Amino acid sequence: MRRGGRWAALTATSGTVWWLTVSAAPLQFLLMTFAGWVNRRQLAMIDYLKEENLVLRQQLGGGKLRFTDDQRRRLAVKGRVLGRRVLDELARLVTPDTILRWYRELIPAKYDGTARRGAGRPGTASSLRELVVRFATENPTWGYTRIRDVLGNLGHVLARNTSSASLSSTVSNPRPCAAVGCRGPPS
Repeated sequence: MRRGGRWAALTATSGTVWWLTVSAAPLQFLLMTFAGWVNRRQLAMIDYLKEENLVLRQQLGGGKLRFTDDQRRRLAVKGRVLGRRVLDELARLVTPDTILRWYRELIPAKYDGTARRGAGRPGTASSLRELVVRFATENPTWGYTRIRDVLGNLGHVLARNTSSASLSSTVSNPRPCAAVGCRGPPS
């Protein structure tokens, strides 16, 4: 018996072996008939959708269509799969170049993470700003550097300019003693 499926062996009750040829032609014919039917059905659906698209565009008149970013993104993904040649053949709402440009611009923008990000560097915690203001009001002779060093001893990492910005945003005159150059408590 040959392996590979073209020949099959039958054993009769008498022990004789009969060789038969098994043909795949009827099965191939059925498969091709079914595939052709499915293809014709898909083509008919595509023709219907093209015609429906034309009718809707005629009802709109010459008005310009406005798409949301989500609609543009969906059209761009589908259009990218089809390619420029097929998009040229289809009745379309926008040019193939526009669809492919949307794909280049909108698909990366969806995944770049800007929606999750805030603008700029995170601000200083309000509790830390309050602590800077408290130290400055209770110790008027301390400068920005000393306030920073004391906060560093307490475990807070803070830049000198951050203490300056915290004071200038909350107090009208953040360093009254520094303006006149006094060393002791104000009199």
